[in-house]
Amino acid sequence: MEAKEKIGTETKALLELKKLVTTKEVAIAEESKAVDQLETTQAQLAAKREQYQSQELVYQQVRTESQAKRTELGAAKELVARSTQIEQLKNKKLIERDQMSQEKQHYEELAMAFGKKGIQAMIIEQAIPEIEIEANNLLDKLTDGQMRVEFITQREAKSGSTIETLDIVISDENGSRPYEMYSGGEAFRVNFAIRLALSKLLTHRAGAKLQFLVIDEGFGTQDVEGRDRMIEAINTIKNDYAKILVVTHVEELKEAFPNQIAVTKNATGSTFEVVG
Repeated sequence: MEAKEKIGTETKALLELKKLVTTKEVAIAEESKAVDQLETTQAQLAAKREQYQSQELVYQQVRTESQAKRTELGAAKELVARSTQIEQLKNKKLIERDQMSQEKQHYEELAMAFGKKGIQAMIIEQAIPEIEIEANNLLDKLTDGQMRVEFITQREAKSGSTIETLDIVISDENGSRPYEMYSGGEAFRVNFAIRLALSKLLTHRAGAKLQFLVIDEGFGTQDVEGRDRMIEAINTIKNDYAKILVVTHVEELKEAFPNQIAVTKNATGSTFEVVG
């Protein structure tokens, strides 16, 4: 009986031991499974770590590139702002250039108008016939109709175009020739006639009357006939002036004019005496 009870107790203990072994085996299997899962998780974590590190490198690279792009963007914005300023300045300068171009055109028009081809040419063109008529009227008296002057205001250039000019053509019974080819007396008479014609024109245009005429020398270049004609011409125009003053050293002319101012030079200076 004791043996049976002992066997039964040992069998029961063996069963408990087997049950415990089974339980342990299950626990070991679960632990092994857990270890496998941990290893898998660890491997995944390692992969994630590598991926993170790789992404961290990419992030740092992207961050660096982003910073560089921000710098470039700032420079680009500054360049755009500068370009805007330059564009505004350019537009301003274009407006100023257009204004200056218009002003330049106006000044060129004014320069043309007031130049020798503008108003001056118009005035001369209008005045020339009057001067020519007056000068020739006086020359007719001074030379007995033998000398005339003609004013040429245009002539043909070598290129075939017409240019403005002012040439004085002097002619006598022998035809026309240059001013330099005339004698001193003839040149004086021409000069006298033109100057007197100009004086009359200017006073006429100014709406005034020429009151005083001075003829300084010139008689010494004239022969007897020339002096007589000069005196005749002066007497002819004397009613056009309040006073005519003739300055001369020619003794023969003293009796030609009723009123004289005789100037005498001596050691202490000069004195004058009114005669007539």
